[in-house]
Amino acid sequence: MRFKFIIVDDHPLFRGALKLALSSQTSDAEIIEIGDLETAKKLILDDADIDLVLLDLALSGVSGLTGLITLRALQPTVPIAIVSATEDAITIRTALALGASGFIPKSSSPEQIGHAINSILRGEIWSPLDGRDDGELDQELIELINRMRRLTPQQGRVLGMMADGMLNKQIAHELNVSEATIKAHVSAVLFKLGVESRTQAVIRLSRFQSESQPATAVAELQ
Repeated sequence: MRFKFIIVDDHPLFRGALKLALSSQTSDAEIIEIGDLETAKKLILDDADIDLVLLDLALSGVSGLTGLITLRALQPTVPIAIVSATEDAITIRTALALGASGFIPKSSSPEQIGHAINSILRGEIWSPLDGRDDGELDQELIELINRMRRLTPQQGRVLGMMADGMLNKQIAHELNVSEATIKAHVSAVLFKLGVESRTQAVIRLSRFQSESQPATAVAELQ
């Protein structure tokens, strides 16, 4: 079986380390290295037959977990693992709650990275927090994550384009649909996020733009 992997990281040296880790898991793999989110978006949009995406949390021009949200909206069935120098428990739990298939700290040894990748390829969710109880998410963040989960892939794409400042007409052109369809998507996004305006929706999305999320109360994801 031939695997297809995509590494999205703007540091060539670490891309090389990840490539070695991926190669150690299979002798038959296509490994594509990408240094920016825009190129990754085009590739993932055109090809859903991808076994795993390894996504750097701190890509140039990308804020926090918005890169994960963007790519999952394009192809929700493609597994995405976050690879990051950030090891904050709140960030890790937030990424997994948003649908990441794993969170691999960059401080991990090659053996640990290989083990994590192998676990994810088996369909498991890999976390360095297994067995730990720190990093509980506050209730407001949990509610927002649950609301984000209710967005369809197309609604997620529309929200991302709204955050980029695009007007309905521009979004319609980009997605090759009518402006009326986009208006319906925008209305659905506002309803599901519990807001009344595009500005408020973008502000809610901006909660995920910082790499570390604040924890103000103990709660569990429902």
